[in-house]
Amino acid sequence: MLEIKPKITAVDPVWRRVGEEAVEAIRNEPLLGGLIHSGLLHHSSLERALAYRFSLKLASGEMSEQILREIADQAYDSDPEIGAAARSDLMAVYERDPACHRFIQPLLFFKGYQAVQAYRVGHWLWQTGRTDMAYFVQMRVSEMFGVDIHPAARLGKGIMIDHAHSIVIGETAVVGDNVSMLHSVTLGGTGKEDGDRHPKIGNGVLIGAGAKVLGNITVGQCSRIAAGSVVLQDVPANSTVAGVPAKVVGKAGCAQPALTMDQILQGE
Repeated sequence: MLEIKPKITAVDPVWRRVGEEAVEAIRNEPLLGGLIHSGLLHHSSLERALAYRFSLKLASGEMSEQILREIADQAYDSDPEIGAAARSDLMAVYERDPACHRFIQPLLFFKGYQAVQAYRVGHWLWQTGRTDMAYFVQMRVSEMFGVDIHPAARLGKGIMIDHAHSIVIGETAVVGDNVSMLHSVTLGGTGKEDGDRHPKIGNGVLIGAGAKVLGNITVGQCSRIAAGSVVLQDVPANSTVAGVPAKVVGKAGCAQPALTMDQILQGE
């Protein structure tokens, strides 16, 4: 029997583990061998695998896989920070999502992770002046994953979007490092105003399902926004807000709410 060996780089423990998990997954489910080999084992690095996934998912009759693959490869080659952010995001999903037990799951199956990585390529296009292509990427990410992130928005590292259904992040929004959010979150404006009009989310913030954060407001670091809340005013750091409109109901409950993912309000 032919032994399957992953293409791994010794200095990249993340990619090494992905390769090992991929080989084991094929042993357990041979019918997924083609998908796993083409999506993971065929590639020499995480960046190449992500570029392949980007092109496979976003291709359409309007834009070929080959063109999209070349764009993504160029983005990863030009800016190593995109690959570094992808690794941080992967670890974030693995550590915070109780449904994630292997590194290969976000890469193959989790649309939140894949949508964020596609956004990062679109953001690179925006920053390099290729705004129309960036808009195309935004459109296809929205169509394929149900996640609408404007390519001009700025997202930090270690982002985890769980379930990732109906996510909207506006043009001037800023999301810090190690932020977690659940489905149906909106970081939007309050009307037709131009300019800086979207929220600024601090590091370590947890945003519950269905929360709407609207306007050019600041959510302080390590805060919690309860599910279903509508936030229209600044949120102090290390606090919990809840309600419509949202009000401060207590402290954040822990030092790193985005990491613990604790959404229970303890009688606050």
